[in-house]
Amino acid sequence: MTGLIIPSLLLFSFGIFNLFGIKSALIRNELFFVVFAILAFLLVKKVGRNFFSLNSYFFYWLFIIILLVTFIIGFEAKGSKRWLDFYFFNFQASEVFKPFFILFLTNFLAKEHKGFNRLYVFLASILYFIVPFFIIYKQPDLGNSLIYLIIFFSLILFSPLPKKYVFYMALTALVSGPLGWMFLREYQKERILSFLNPTLNEQGTAYNMIQSVITTGSGQFSGKGLGLGTQSRLFFLPENHTDFAYASLVEQFGFIGGFAVLILFVIIMVVLIKKLLKYYFQKDEDSLANFLYVVGFTVYIASQIIINIGMNLGVFPVAGIALPFISYGGSALVALMIGMALLP
Repeated sequence: MTGLIIPSLLLFSFGIFNLFGIKSALIRNELFFVVFAILAFLLVKKVGRNFFSLNSYFFYWLFIIILLVTFIIGFEAKGSKRWLDFYFFNFQASEVFKPFFILFLTNFLAKEHKGFNRLYVFLASILYFIVPFFIIYKQPDLGNSLIYLIIFFSLILFSPLPKKYVFYMALTALVSGPLGWMFLREYQKERILSFLNPTLNEQGTAYNMIQSVITTGSGQFSGKGLGLGTQSRLFFLPENHTDFAYASLVEQFGFIGGFAVLILFVIIMVVLIKKLLKYYFQKDEDSLANFLYVVGFTVYIASQIIINIGMNLGVFPVAGIALPFISYGGSALVALMIGMALLP
């Protein structure tokens, strides 16, 4: 666990220093989030993974209810209802639910299900995935719903279910892709089109992506220095403390700072992959559940890192996905630390 805690704390530090240089007024809030996330980690560790595993069904439906409440009466910002306003902080259930969703689904897929065939298990797992996916997508939150899809697909891929089901899923996604375009909101379509051709609307939907690429490049090798990033400080780069925190970090600390963050993420990935290999060769039900949880948690972190940094560099379309440990926000930090505490 030390191999995860140390790089995580160093990434926390990068996030704090980055925020200090672009929006120092939020430092107090972020420090509160960090302390709260660490306390959540210690509490989950103290209670024990076994308790949450045995009650994963309860936590799954509890968060489904919270997601529904959020969708109905949640705090709305920029056209999305993703948060419950608790006065001192905004609670984003779709973030905190992630480790509990992974734990529940891994237990379900690892269970023997005597008396039921594998097709039933596959269809039931799809239903358990579709319910939160649909609610989160309708908030609307395409970015987080995509993360849930990637996690679900990965768990099915590594589960004992026949691999033909994975092929059927991939084929269905491929065939229904053009149909899915019809269900995207107009701004989501514009983001994708602007990614494919940024010159279509340089002052509109492509603006964030263009400014992010400019901000990242302006940091050069050693950066402009703490608090001296003109793109971030003069507000040319929107969401510089959340979605585009990596771009503002590279502007301040340069290639050196951005590369150091990537190295720390690689260290975390290496530790998680070692855990994967440990449980991969053990064939009992508990080890399978442990293996699948580590798969889900690894994919959860890796997908957010790749997508967020990719969109900061203009490689992927803009999506509202936080960069683990670096982006400002309490719910994402708490989710990460709970997920880490639940590791076997």
